[in-house]
Amino acid sequence: MTIPSAIASFAVVAGLLTIIPGLDTALVLRSAASRGRRHAFATALGISTGALAWGAAAAGGATALLTVSHGAYTVLRIAGAVYLVWMGVGMLRSLRREQVLAVRQDPQSARLSGSYLRGLTTNLLNPKIGVFYTAMLPQFIPPDASHLAMGLLLALVHDIEGLVWFALLILGAQQIGALLRRFKLSRRAVRRSMDGVTGTVLIGFGLELALSDH
Repeated sequence: MTIPSAIASFAVVAGLLTIIPGLDTALVLRSAASRGRRHAFATALGISTGALAWGAAAAGGATALLTVSHGAYTVLRIAGAVYLVWMGVGMLRSLRREQVLAVRQDPQSARLSGSYLRGLTTNLLNPKIGVFYTAMLPQFIPPDASHLAMGLLLALVHDIEGLVWFALLILGAQQIGALLRRFKLSRRAVRRSMDGVTGTVLIGFGLELALSDH
């Protein structure tokens, strides 16, 4: 396997996994619908940074700890599950705070760093991403290539694919938002709907992560 063929093969596999709806997709769409394009891109960038960090750790061999140490994997898994459930419950609880929501009429005033950190933290606390990279990257590294350099390159390819996919989602969400406003649906109504859906999804992912051993 040559380096170009390895990159091409990995790009196909990673691309298929990227477009499968999941936690990252839910977070980006929620940011796009509730806070606008800039916050959605900040969330996507945070997610991509987290994925790249996992890729770098896998390339360096650090994530091998998760595959051999059940205790380390369990600690990170429970921490990630608690974080996801906490975020989901917070979104559902916000639906009942009508007075607070009424004060926050301009979601654009929220800091972009908050959206970035939300995406970053969500990925860093998901051990399954690290296990995925640990299992997948070695299969696409040619014998004569530098393990670290090639691993980082493959992780970067996956990151670029993710950012392109997120950009398409964000632009599509903006078009859908414009269509909904034509039907007299306010941004607040859209935000509340997305908070309800995303909060439920986050709790579901959190519970699934907590109950999964692998």
